[in-house]
Amino acid sequence: MTRRGFLANSAAMLGLGGAASAADERFEISRSEAEWRAMLSDLEYQVMREEATERAYTSPLNDETRDGTFLCKGCDLKLYASDTKFDSGTGWPSFYEALPNAIGTKADRSFFMTRTECHCRRCGSHLGHIFDDGPPPTGKRHCINGVSLTFRPA
Repeated sequence: MTRRGFLANSAAMLGLGGAASAADERFEISRSEAEWRAMLSDLEYQVMREEATERAYTSPLNDETRDGTFLCKGCDLKLYASDTKFDSGTGWPSFYEALPNAIGTKADRSFFMTRTECHCRRCGSHLGHIFDDGPPPTGKRHCINGVSLTFRPA
């Protein structure tokens, strides 16, 4: 197991996420806590609204290889094209680039480090984090919780 994998799995097992939640900001689509809880499973709510992390290798979307589009589970905004997905070996769906005007970012200073958190720009749902160890052409790795996504085949 790599150091990155160990840290990510440890964080997921502890249920640790970012310092601030999506509820702290205003977005184009907003719902009450009760509305979010009614439409999401407990795990989806923890990840998407409280910035937790799903366990590695638990999302079927990690192995999704068909042509299509990955959308936000919270509002159906198109987030990632399947041709930007790659196998990062981390256990989470990974992409080297988001679709234009799809995500927002902010600094996440949890775990004694600074990371770049990414969320849906329309509803604020937490997606995951962006790292600088991805493949060309961007060199970025958008490490995304599969429970935050839905997949629409082409």
